[in-house]
Amino acid sequence: MTDSTEDTLFEFPCEFPLKVMGRNIVEFEAIVIEIVNRHVESLDDGAVKKRDSGKGKFISLTVTFEAQSKQQLDDLYRELHAHEHVLMLL
Repeated sequence: MTDSTEDTLFEFPCEFPLKVMGRNIVEFEAIVIEIVNRHVESLDDGAVKKRDSGKGKFISLTVTFEAQSKQQLDDLYRELHAHEHVLMLL
């Protein structure tokens, strides 16, 4: 079984929107981008969309990139989930 069909419905490579949420602190976007860059070869211009919560206490970032494998996504989710500033991932 290949990496593209193992335990996933995704067909790789594919465009993947990753949503990361955390408290609205100055360094949150830089932290998320730094982690993503360790797992993704390159991010296109406009790959990161930012949205503040209604009261501005939280922020969500949607990072869209070309995912290459389930392992890549698993590793990225694992590292983001382990970071103290990341509250939720979708």
